[in-house]
Amino acid sequence: MEIGFLGLGQMGAAIAERLQAAGHQLHVFDPNAAALAPFIERGAVGHGAATAVADSAPIVFACLPNGRVSEAVARDVAAGTAVRLYVEMSTIGSPALEQVRRTVAARGIALADCPVSGGPKGARAGTLTMLCAAPPEVRAQVRPLLDQVGSTVFELGDKPGQAQLMKLVNNLVNAANMATAFEALVLGAKGGLDPDQMVAMMNVSTGQNSATLTKVPRAVLTGSFDYGASLTTMVKDVDLGLQEAEMLAVPMWVHRQVGTLWRLAEQQGLGPQDFTNLIKVMEGWAGVEVRSAKPAG
Repeated sequence: MEIGFLGLGQMGAAIAERLQAAGHQLHVFDPNAAALAPFIERGAVGHGAATAVADSAPIVFACLPNGRVSEAVARDVAAGTAVRLYVEMSTIGSPALEQVRRTVAARGIALADCPVSGGPKGARAGTLTMLCAAPPEVRAQVRPLLDQVGSTVFELGDKPGQAQLMKLVNNLVNAANMATAFEALVLGAKGGLDPDQMVAMMNVSTGQNSATLTKVPRAVLTGSFDYGASLTTMVKDVDLGLQEAEMLAVPMWVHRQVGTLWRLAEQQGLGPQDFTNLIKVMEGWAGVEVRSAKPAG
């Protein structure tokens, strides 16, 4: 199948690799030539603009950094002559997604709202969680491709935007889990508890969550801080989730505090770094580190 892919950053490249490995002929564009090179070497057709991709493939995927970029790229895609289905995999919130939908719908192009969860490592391993919201006939068309990318697909409904909301609900919980787990672990370390033992105990007890199960063992205890997503990306997603809550008139007392903490970390210069670096803010306040005493490896 001829498939277009726009946006070959950390996440987009990992997803595009799965589609290319499944045997599809990819047409790719990214403003970073270095990101295009490995795909072209493996047989993809590189293009100089998003419109050129949309002139070449009936289905075009996009994985982009924010709503502003997504809206601009959608205008380029809408000018394409071959594209009939646009699959928006970016996490941009429902207002931006609706603008994308209107832009492509004006040219007779269907839209599938398909953000993903699991990070670049999950994408390469084929373990991503795929979300999809679109009319039934569109979901039927895109579902086989989503199955080739991830291990689990949730069809959230007929209306694009529902998958965006589900992704943001998930990421609000993720952000809060990380913030509370990091803060509590710093408390325990300050009081002399062994970090490895704390995490082991929590993971067989009521304190277990995604932060204690994966992020802390892999990227904090080891000191690697390389889980795979930037802190700025988490700030963006929390802000988008809070915007959705405001539109729906849902009070978010806890998550507004969580958002303040993440923005503080970004303002301290941690934005481009891995999001597990959030714990360093709390460690700095307490004068202690949460690291494993076990030898590396």
